[in-house]
Amino acid sequence: MVQKSQRPGAARERLLAVAVGLFTRHGVNGTSLQMIADELGVTKAAVYYQFQSKDDIVWAVVAPALDRLAHVIEAAERQRRRSERIETVLSGLVDLVVDNRQLTTILQSDPAIIRLTRDQPVLQEFEQRITLLLVGPEPDAEALVNAAMVSGLLIMGTDSRLIGIDNDTLRHHLLGTARRILRLRAPAPVRLENPEQPLRA
Repeated sequence: MVQKSQRPGAARERLLAVAVGLFTRHGVNGTSLQMIADELGVTKAAVYYQFQSKDDIVWAVVAPALDRLAHVIEAAERQRRRSERIETVLSGLVDLVVDNRQLTTILQSDPAIIRLTRDQPVLQEFEQRITLLLVGPEPDAEALVNAAMVSGLLIMGTDSRLIGIDNDTLRHHLLGTARRILRLRAPAPVRLENPEQPLRA
């Protein structure tokens, strides 16, 4: 029987998943292309066929999260009311962190990735836009401190002590704590058309 060929991009996706696992265990600097090839059970040449360097792999790992972050920021900026802009960006950031817990850990702690990304204009732009969404154009010292605390809170979402907490529970507590820091009310529950269905926040 003829086996079905892998869908386009499947080999690349598997390589990136393996790379993230190795980056988590050994760090970017401690992970070689040969290690990635060995984990995949392929030759080093097969890895080079997909990516020319380890830095290319790092950027390919990071790119989807950056794309999603851009969409979150743009969605928030489209909201008319300030409270809606804050809620949209805050919820989007929490979802991004929780849905990418392993990647977020690497992004926040790996020196090689910090070196690659720290001077990127797009990341500086994202940070400025997020701050503007959270605290407005002329924040006072308290607002800036609160925004910094929220940023720290999201980083803490990847703390090793929280590994045993499931995604939904972690999302609930991160979002609730962030709202309290920023003195935001949770959005009013949305009433569904079917009265027998429960309300959801």
